[in-house]
This record gives sequence, C-alpha cells and structure tokens, in this order.
Amino acid sequence: MTRDELLEIVTEILQDVFDDDTLEVTENTCSDDVEDWDSLEQINILVAIQNRFDIQFSLDDVSDLKNVGDTLDLIESKLAKDE
Repeated sequence: MTRDELLEIVTEILQDVFDDDTLEVTENTCSDDVEDWDSLEQINILVAIQNRFDIQFSLDDVSDLKNVGDTLDLIESKLAKDE
C-alpha cells in the first residue's frame, strides 16, 4: 500500500469521526487544525485506524504523534512488521 493510499484511508477515517465529508487532510494536519479534535476524538481516531488496518498501538507508539504524517509513519511501521 502506498503512502498516498494510506493518507486517503486515514482521511476517510477522520471525515467519518468528525462527520465532515469536506474535511481536507494532509500529512501536516494536526489536532489544532480541526475544531472538534480533542483527546476523546484522538482515541476514536486511533481505534478506527487499528480496526481498519488490523494493527495494535501501544501507549508508547501514540504518545509522540504530532500530525497525520506521524500517524502514517506509525501505520507503515506496524504494517511492515506484519509482512
């Protein structure tokens, strides 16, 4: 799966979580960019990503995530371990 494909899937997840089909997401998108993105929504996002990709995150994995690009890096590393 390419990085662009991952970004497209994560964008769909964010649009679903925030119930906003017009939400535009880039690798630089962070919680400050989306009005309702709080700690509870962060958990919802991470759970949705784990379910979609059938991967698991530890607290250490997610504690340093700063933006969508960091999240994509994490997904890629988890998927690579499963290959």
